[in-house]
Amino acid sequence: MVLKMLGAAVNTLLPPKYYVHACMSVLLIVVAHALAQGRRTNRERDMHARVVLVTGGFTPLGLTLLQNLAERGAHIIALAPKPIDDPEIEILISLLRSTTNNEQVYAEECDLTSPTSIRSFCTRFLTGKENRIDAIVFAHEYPHIGSFLAFEDPVKLRRRRQEASLATFLILTLLLPVLLVAPAERDIRIINVVNPFYSAAAVTYSPSQVPPAASSIFQQEGRRSLQAIIFTRHLQRVLDALSSGGPPPGTDGNTVHVVSGKVQKSNIVAVSVCPGISRSDIIAPLFNADGFRRRSTGGMILYLVLQPLLRILTKSSTSAVQSVLHVLFLPTPFKGVAQSSSAGTRTSGGDTVQEVLKAGALYRECAVVNIRIPVLENASSSSDQGDPKDTVMVDDRELGGLHLGQAVWEVFEADLKEWEKQSVPSSEKQGTDDDKPSVDTPDN
Repeated sequence: MVLKMLGAAVNTLLPPKYYVHACMSVLLIVVAHALAQGRRTNRERDMHARVVLVTGGFTPLGLTLLQNLAERGAHIIALAPKPIDDPEIEILISLLRSTTNNEQVYAEECDLTSPTSIRSFCTRFLTGKENRIDAIVFAHEYPHIGSFLAFEDPVKLRRRRQEASLATFLILTLLLPVLLVAPAERDIRIINVVNPFYSAAAVTYSPSQVPPAASSIFQQEGRRSLQAIIFTRHLQRVLDALSSGGPPPGTDGNTVHVVSGKVQKSNIVAVSVCPGISRSDIIAPLFNADGFRRRSTGGMILYLVLQPLLRILTKSSTSAVQSVLHVLFLPTPFKGVAQSSSAGTRTSGGDTVQEVLKAGALYRECAVVNIRIPVLENASSSSDQGDPKDTVMVDDRELGGLHLGQAVWEVFEADLKEWEKQSVPSSEKQGTDDDKPSVDTPDN
């Protein structure tokens, strides 16, 4: 009787002649959702005893990344904009430790909008007993800045974007010495997580010409993202130039096999990663509905109303983090033949073919993305005249070429000097925190 009543109700709501249409609609929704979530990494890696420094660790994507790394046993140092004794930070760190059974998850106070705070953290870290770093993940530049539903001062928005990029540049500048003196056989990775609007600025990009404040937020965000990608590629050129160029010695006394000196010269690999369009880090800020700034009532309502569509066409944080995990797990060209043969696929000739991490590249959907950026031909920069690096670095013409990378680097250097000059009066915010030791929040 109940089944008959249920069948009658279904036939009333959906007549039998529409069954095929309903099935096709459901199938299309499932396919669209699967395509929108993107590829998942097919790699895995034991992260025990590896130290990973993460910025933006308390954003939705950052927390998902911290959880994945903690589950694999990584020693994590997450930079937090708030004091470590803040209840929010303490609760999140405690939850990560308890849910992943990993006590090696720590927080460090570091305000990425203050060069003084950044220098203070780097000084504490470099002068500490343990200053090993196996990976740096700059995830703070991924969340979208700006909304099309609420008016925000364009000058302030531009300053926020600039501060995010300069924070990455300053941290790398301060920590690079300790990375360069690390053992040559150590696999070190620098990962710059960028937002997905880089293509909006690829055609017209110029490091010396800033888009007008009235330009669209997508162009403004695209410029920030593209600038980070170009900088990361040039950083790899610098790392390769500073490297001796020879294969590093193996820990067992044998020589570590290098696939090709043209593929990778340094044991430090710098790559850019675009996680795609996620609901929490990209769409919510666009609607001014994220939880990190003042919310717009209208934007929040619209964001909630569009949730069914957004959940089909945009990524969750779990899906967005897959490309970041992929570049963390992929083997680099500095790998032994015996290791690569076990995971590779056999070709007809009997050789082992294995995907390796491409140094300096941009990854999206767990694959390398090629962006067409106009190559800057022999720019009249100071680096072209008497710079000894110019005789070592070869213009590979990738992502704008050598001279465009040098121009972006010089822009960062000039902007960093101005940023630090403007931030001198705010140095009192640090107070006595400069003398605090490495931050830990253990309760045991």
